[in-house]
Amino acid sequence: MKNNLVKADLFRHGGLTGVKGFIKGWGYPGFRFVFLLRMTAKYSKYSLRGIFFRLLKRRARIKYGYDINSGAQIGEGLYLSSHPGHIIIGPIKIGKNCNINQSVTIGRSFRGGKIGRPTIDDYVWIGTGAVIVGNIHIGKNVLIAPNSFVNIDVPDNSLVIGNPAKVFPKDNPTKYYINNVLPAEQLLHIAN
Repeated sequence: MKNNLVKADLFRHGGLTGVKGFIKGWGYPGFRFVFLLRMTAKYSKYSLRGIFFRLLKRRARIKYGYDINSGAQIGEGLYLSSHPGHIIIGPIKIGKNCNINQSVTIGRSFRGGKIGRPTIDDYVWIGTGAVIVGNIHIGKNVLIAPNSFVNIDVPDNSLVIGNPAKVFPKDNPTKYYINNVLPAEQLLHIAN
């Protein structure tokens, strides 16, 4: 695992960078949990570091209510809301620069026509209390409004509202919602 993931995650929290930024970011429960999630993915389950980070992640899960499966494939720039409230995410695939607010559930559906887990693309903003379930695909640049129940495919550049979900095409729906995105050129510079 490259440090790009952690640096992009840190930058999403108010544009923080470097050691001073990391120390300040450690005070944000959302960043702290994402960092521990990245470390559990980086180190073997049975290594000393792996055990250490899994114990810290477990403690953070209980303290803050974030429950994200270590098998989830999550792109750089993940932003978890630092407000108290459960976030439950199964072993799914999430793209880069996504925001997930409190009381969100993303997981598997065991019934209906879309049995399976969702896939979420880049630049998706998920509002408080949203539920996303089933073998569905959420496209790029999508805003899912608070308290929406999504069990249908959502195309790129869409706004999703309601229970059941209604999809509306919208140009740049996540503008002003997804902030502090580390430019791709900077990520390439960090990697070298």
